[in-house]
Amino acid sequence: MFASPRRRGLSQLAAPFSWARLACSLLLMSALVWSAPSRSADFAAAAGQVQTKTLANGLQIIVWPVHNIPNVVLYNWVRVGSRNESTGATGLAHFFEHMMFNGTTDHPKGDFERLLGEAGGSSNANTRKDVTVFQDWFPRSALETVLMLESDRIAHLAFVPEVVENERKVVYSERRLRVEDSAPALLSEQLEAVALLAHPYRIPTIGWPSDIQSWTLSDLENFYHTFYAPNNCTLVIVGDVEPAQLIALIEHYFGPIPRGALPEPVRTREPEQLGERRLQLHRPAETGLVQVLYPAISAADPRQPALDLLQMVLTGGESSRLHRALVEERRLAIDIDSDWNEGLDPSLLGFYATLAEGATSAQFEQALEEELERVVHEGVSDAELARAKRQSLVAFWRGVTTLDGRAELLGEYALMHSDYRLLFSAPAALERVSGAEVQSVAQQILNPLHRTVGELVPDPSAAQP
Repeated sequence: MFASPRRRGLSQLAAPFSWARLACSLLLMSALVWSAPSRSADFAAAAGQVQTKTLANGLQIIVWPVHNIPNVVLYNWVRVGSRNESTGATGLAHFFEHMMFNGTTDHPKGDFERLLGEAGGSSNANTRKDVTVFQDWFPRSALETVLMLESDRIAHLAFVPEVVENERKVVYSERRLRVEDSAPALLSEQLEAVALLAHPYRIPTIGWPSDIQSWTLSDLENFYHTFYAPNNCTLVIVGDVEPAQLIALIEHYFGPIPRGALPEPVRTREPEQLGERRLQLHRPAETGLVQVLYPAISAADPRQPALDLLQMVLTGGESSRLHRALVEERRLAIDIDSDWNEGLDPSLLGFYATLAEGATSAQFEQALEEELERVVHEGVSDAELARAKRQSLVAFWRGVTTLDGRAELLGEYALMHSDYRLLFSAPAALERVSGAEVQSVAQQILNPLHRTVGELVPDPSAAQP
């Protein structure tokens, strides 16, 4: 996963962040971004530092020892997201991101944060379309405490009705704040549901409102016992640890947890789109919005580096094609960004713009189509390709300077790209991408017959959701 631009929306229910803007701000720091050897060949050799083990109960462990500071990062990648949900039971993966902090049969609500905090650590979690990720940051002295707490909530989560109902209200309030009170997020949610007819990527990560209100205790218990089993989890640990000692501790705390029945695989494949689809929303808003989605590829697709570079050429900062053409020159938009969710299955490539005062959506759409057609028919220049590679590599090296960045990337490559070792060859793979490959992926994805266009029309008389 390279530093491609990311949309300001609800794809991960996390704070908005643009890798492309980070990359632009770091270009002058490129000589300082990694204290270890910065060349691709040296980084590839670092793969030998990583150790793995799978316990008898199916728990996967990936360890990257890094001894420069006495800290550790643990990511528990649970292989469940909105992709694993169905009609009438949406939002459960996100709900369990909350519930896993709400106590077990051995530790009541509040113990997790208290014990972790007393040990000098902190935690967070996020829900995505393919996974739910639980994160812990702590000093190495807290390692055993963290493993005890993490194993406990995988094995013994408590379902106290009062706690469940309180958390249901929290999640519903979060939906109102993040989606219904946000014009870009609301448009994005509804547009994805139009762009995808069959695949569960059409399901919003936070869930549909009526589903949040109607989950039963039985629904929750079944979901937990289906997906929160050791053989559906991957622990990624990066930091000041000795792998043999760490794996022995994980065996002690997680080993007794029984293996679960594997969840049913997602078999649905999206049918080919045969014509443009359109959506128009009216709601009170200060500015108009236009969003355009195209069916794209999966994270494990060999075209992934080329698509990342295409995004960087198009929307990677103020010198990108679309920013120059649509924001600076034609003044049709205040800003423009793009997003591609690198998932287990082919997902959507999207372009997201806030219209400038006086600009119409028709004017913007025509200009956007012209710029995308230029890439399809003419490709990208050598200078654009070189700039996109520099931006992506700077952001990549910046990411792997931190323990947290390494845990994030290691887990993403292990789960989304199918092999963590591909992380260590990723810079070299990026360097090999040619302009012809970038043009080819543009030709394959940016098909006008496959796009779905969404427009938000400011309308003071329209009702709020």
